[in-house]
Amino acid sequence: MGNSYSRIPALWELSGLRSTSRKAAFGSILTGQQEILQEESFHTMLTLERRRAERSRKPFVLMLVDANALVEKKTANRLLSRVTSVLLKSTRETDLVGWYEKGVVLGVIFTEICPEGKNPIGEVLHAKIVNALQGELSHKAMSSLVITVHQFPENPGQDGDKPVANTRFYPDLSKGDVKNSVPQVVKRVIDVVGSAALLLILSPLVGLIAIAIKLTSKGPVIFQQERLGQFGSRFKCLKFRTMYTNNDPSIHQEYIQRFIAGQPDSENGNSGKPVVYKITNDSRVTPLGRFLRKTSLDELPQFWNVLRGEMSLVGPRPSLPYEFEIYEIWHRRRVLEVKPGITGLWQVSGRSRTCFDDMVRLDVRYSQSWSIWLDVKILLATPRAVLSGDGAY
Repeated sequence: MGNSYSRIPALWELSGLRSTSRKAAFGSILTGQQEILQEESFHTMLTLERRRAERSRKPFVLMLVDANALVEKKTANRLLSRVTSVLLKSTRETDLVGWYEKGVVLGVIFTEICPEGKNPIGEVLHAKIVNALQGELSHKAMSSLVITVHQFPENPGQDGDKPVANTRFYPDLSKGDVKNSVPQVVKRVIDVVGSAALLLILSPLVGLIAIAIKLTSKGPVIFQQERLGQFGSRFKCLKFRTMYTNNDPSIHQEYIQRFIAGQPDSENGNSGKPVVYKITNDSRVTPLGRFLRKTSLDELPQFWNVLRGEMSLVGPRPSLPYEFEIYEIWHRRRVLEVKPGITGLWQVSGRSRTCFDDMVRLDVRYSQSWSIWLDVKILLATPRAVLSGDGAY
């Protein structure tokens, strides 16, 4: 296979920017004659490659060579210097070699790969690099390295106990941004204080709603549903029960498929009324449940999710696991980039009268332009959106 994992020209060469020049542009370090990207630059390139793959659907592979098992720093430095030399000789000019974690973990981004073949491309690349390293390093040195291969886009996780996203592809998000650390602390303080205060103030209303649910239909007062938090971590989202018990969940799953595909509710699609991307006449919903949904009072228990740190006051609505499985790649950003919230840009911008792609764009815009002031503006706009009931069903 040599050093041409595919015969397709690399993205950077198509754009007229060769590998050597982009390394210089994003900052590199020299170890003897070895040129590799610094940690911050490597993370930047990984983020750009991830964004490119989200749009083009062309996969790439991230390989990590971890020397954490070596306690002595000098020994680790010597070994990783030799590993770097092997990696630079064993990869194409269009591949990126750099520090995923400076002094500890080396990373390689294999761009423009061709995943079709008898063996998975990840296995092919892993075998190639391991064979190259074994030719240069002793058995003892090899045993101190942990080499892992990760392909993007990753498949949504099927295990209910595991996140649906591989955080190794998101160092820009998982490690946090230092300049945003203080605002994030402020956001969390607002979440805790705000949700606690609202639960206390609204406790009489919460009690009345609980009694009304119990008197008007059989079943529990609180409905718990598995949702996805940031990076796909699973949690039980709390709501007041608005449906009769023992209903058919496939109705909502079919609706979600139509919603994401941009197909409106068939009851409203040709009636001359504004298109509503929502189940407007759901027979599973109780009369009281319709009122609770229309006024968003069914979501009051989610202030407890905010207190527990599973949600925020402001953010994208938490996704359902079966919803995430049919997302387009770029749709997943609404789950991965920020903690879910009770209210957000979508809720104050038309709610269910907004198509799914536009909803995701609003969520992505929120994550990219987030600030405390933006949260404040959304919170101030939420009561008006709730009282108007526009797009709520």
